[in-house]
This record gives sequence, C-alpha cells and structure tokens, in this order.
Amino acid sequence: MKINGTPFRTIWPTADNTAVEIIDQTKLPHVFDTLRLESMRDTERAIRDMQVRGAPLIGVTAAYGVALSMRHHASDAALKATCDKLLLARPTAVNLRWAVEKMRALLAPLPESERAAAAWQEAARIADQDVAICSSLGEHGSGLIRAMHEKKKDTVNILTHCNAGWLATVDWGTALAPVYKAFDAGLPVHIWVDETRPRNQGASLTAWELGRHGVPHTVIADNTGGHLMQHGRVDMVIVGTDRVTARGDVCNKIGTYLKALAAHDNGVPFYVALPTPTIDWTLQDGVREIPIEQRAEEEVTHISGLCDDGQVRTVQLTPNNSRAANYAFDVTPARLVTALITEKGVVRADAGAMKVLW
Repeated sequence: MKINGTPFRTIWPTADNTAVEIIDQTKLPHVFDTLRLESMRDTERAIRDMQVRGAPLIGVTAAYGVALSMRHHASDAALKATCDKLLLARPTAVNLRWAVEKMRALLAPLPESERAAAAWQEAARIADQDVAICSSLGEHGSGLIRAMHEKKKDTVNILTHCNAGWLATVDWGTALAPVYKAFDAGLPVHIWVDETRPRNQGASLTAWELGRHGVPHTVIADNTGGHLMQHGRVDMVIVGTDRVTARGDVCNKIGTYLKALAAHDNGVPFYVALPTPTIDWTLQDGVREIPIEQRAEEEVTHISGLCDDGQVRTVQLTPNNSRAANYAFDVTPARLVTALITEKGVVRADAGAMKVLW
C-alpha cells in the first residue's frame, strides 16, 4: 500500500540483508516512524509490545526473528531456544506458531553452516506468500461487496472491528483486502470503523490506513454497531481473526462476539477474512480450547492522544483504586459466522465445508 504516494510493506529487509525494518505501530496515527530489528530479542519485543500486530504480520516477524538469530548462533540449542522464546510472545495468534514451526522444521535437518542463509530465504518467502494470500482473499471478498452493490444499487456500508488491514499483514490485509480491491475497482464503499478499545486499533490504525488510501470511513464508538444495524445502515460486517478452529469458531479482538450477535439479530451478513494458516486444525471448541491472552491493566486504565500543543501524551482514565481486566480476545461461535473469506474462496464456517481448505 502507499503512504503519501510511496509504496510500503509493514516489514522489509534492510539493503544489506543484516536486519529488518518495521513500521512502529504504537506511534500511529500521529507519528509515522520505522524501527530497525537486528536480533531475535528485537523481534520478540516488537511482537510482545505490539509494535507489530495482526496474526499474519506476527507470523512473518517471528520468521525473521528466527533468521536473525541464526546469523548469530546456529546451533541446535540456539534454534530450540529461539523458537521457544518466540512462541511465548503472543499466545493467541496461531500464525506465530505456524511460522516458527515452519522455520524449525526447515532448519533442524540442516548443518549449522547452512542455517543462516536458508532461514533468511525462507522468512522472505513467507513474507511474499502472505502478500499473495491476502491479495487473493481480497479478490474473493470483493465479489461479495460487488454482489451487495448490485443488489442495493448504492454505496455498500461495511462495519469492521479492530485492525485487519494492511497494517496487520505484510500488505493488503485480511478484512480490509476486499475493501481495497472493491474500492480500487470503482465500487462505492463506506466503512464504519469501530474505535476498538482498549488499544484503539480501529480509531488509530484502521482509520489511518483507510484515510491514506482514500477510502470513505467513519469512526464510531464500539457500542454503536448494534444501533446502526437496527436502522439498516450496515450492509455487512467483515472482521479478521487470530485463530479459527477446525469447525469454524473464530477468535478475534475482544468485542467481535458482540458484533456477531448484533449482526445475527438484525440479519446482517457477518464475514471473517483469513489466510488459511490462521486455521488451527488441532482445535474444535474455540470457547474452551483457545487460550485468551490477558494483557496489562494500563491498556484499559490509560489512553494516549495528541494534545493541543502537538505532543502525544498518555493520561489516566480511571480512579487510582480501580482495578482493570484486559482480555485481548473473545470467541465467536461458528453458528454466528455467515462465511469465511480465504485465499481459496468463500466457504461456510463448518467442519464439512472447511475440508476444502486443507
């Protein structure tokens, strides 16, 4: 995608192939800054602190983390320690595990002398694969938007939650890939952007990237979606996901379940866009089996914003003696999902239909 006319990915190797650079997403939307990652510890910190976030981008960053580690120490012990450390950075996003285990399986049989070059090449391949996957699922999803436009003969209003756009992947995005494809094809679209507390990824990231691409959008409070659906102002919901079970249960940013319930009650199609590596074929019951990450209380009790003097500052929202719970994700049962949008096509969210995605 482009920022002020310049094409960017969210992660890219340096010119000398000794490090990778990322967009520091914790500083958006008010400051655009890049960060150089030179070691596995740098990548682990970037994942844990959400300088990179979004399941596909987390996976690619972890792959580069393994590659950077192999440049310093390529022993069996180092490979195991690296993979084990990265797996703990964000426990919910299955793409991280997928990418790390893919790197481990490739490198383990190789001699130590060959691991660094092979790891770097594989990490770059995984990054390119993510771009191709997201572009393909965008094409499939844009067909749903086109069909809705042909039905209503007017602007298609789409509600999304959190950030599942270009910033959550290497390029294109998941939930927003169909939007970008439709918009670029000339279809009239408008996006309702949930603010997505507590980290405000909708208000800060989704709104920022939609604005840079020129897509019409409106930021709304998280609790507004149901009201809009009741009054016929949402034609479809498209969200991303960090993990999908073998029977179609969807784990995504906290608050997604409530949007799915509102959509179901109002007859609004609820779509989930995902690369197939986001499917965890080892799990069936998402509510009981998917680990839900609990993050720091400060993400709920405090908020950052741009002050009148042009400085970004963090302020406290809650009383000093009030505790906060910060569950990062919830699970939407498959029965509430209209369909899954993948690079292999649009399929129902149930075990039988999903077999074509193996």
